[in-house]
Amino acid sequence: MTKQCTEQDRLAAMEEITLHNDTGSDITFLGQVCAEHSFFDDETGVLTQQKLYATSDGNQAYSVVTTDGKVKEKRAYLIKRDGNLCKINNGLFDVTVKAMDLLMVVKGLCGISESLRANDFFTQVRDSLKNAANG
Repeated sequence: MTKQCTEQDRLAAMEEITLHNDTGSDITFLGQVCAEHSFFDDETGVLTQQKLYATSDGNQAYSVVTTDGKVKEKRAYLIKRDGNLCKINNGLFDVTVKAMDLLMVVKGLCGISESLRANDFFTQVRDSLKNAANG
């Protein structure tokens, strides 16, 4: 027998999270980590840690922490989807961009071309976010 995840179950799995931010105010929300990635750049000696969160109200939050062992930089963003637009807040400013324009930038940064493989990648990311938000 499969148990249905209720809204109460989903919210119980979330916790209050505060993302510290050197750019603006810290960002606090109820949510959970849904993806994370760390990498070390041998040329610059910088370690980067990225985390993507699903929030209790259906938005996403993103944090980036970089350090070279001496200096640590912390950046945080809250991303709200509003129809065809994405509203991005960095704790100081709000920026609104078309969702498709944001996806094109992400594809470019990831080195993904307009192919079926790229569509599969973003379908997988969207499904992962949806699953994390639904518990």
